[in-house]
Amino acid sequence: MILASGTGTLADALIQASHQLSYPARVVGLGVDRPAAATQVARRHGVATFSVHPADFASRAEWDGALADAVAVFKPDLVVSAGFMRILGAPFLKRFGGRIINTHPALLPAFPGAHAVCDALAAGVAVTGCTVHAVDAAVDSGPVIAQREVAVLADDSEASLHERIKIEERALLVATVARLAEGELVLEV
Repeated sequence: MILASGTGTLADALIQASHQLSYPARVVGLGVDRPAAATQVARRHGVATFSVHPADFASRAEWDGALADAVAVFKPDLVVSAGFMRILGAPFLKRFGGRIINTHPALLPAFPGAHAVCDALAAGVAVTGCTVHAVDAAVDSGPVIAQREVAVLADDSEASLHERIKIEERALLVATVARLAEGELVLEV
């Protein structure tokens, strides 16, 4: 199960991998929190989609509960937050805790949050990268599962650096989900 908010490049990589017979995991659905191109990506690959918009609920807890209910329909072994720009709250974590991973465009614990690439450039680091981590109740603080480094080039803009990170992030996500599905890695939260 994939949760996404944007263009769906991470979802596309994972769905394409899951269509290979040798890949040990299958994508059972994709959920979004807003109108997002990720929905069209999933549909193009024959993956079921759903939307749970926060504005449709009176409280954050109600939205979290509705999201958990929508995901539960698919009976996922793993929930992949792939460009999902929402913090998963207590109702969702209670239901799926220990089975949720997230991708992040930095080498956590450095540069958590929504502006990781910009923050890395502002800090003047020579190397940044991407992380796949287990999801807990805080922002980008769950145990690190896997990481890949990406050099920061002297002429990098936020856009150019982020594009290079996304290439590694897609490959890392596909590899990490495979390792989790094969039991080579175990989620610890």
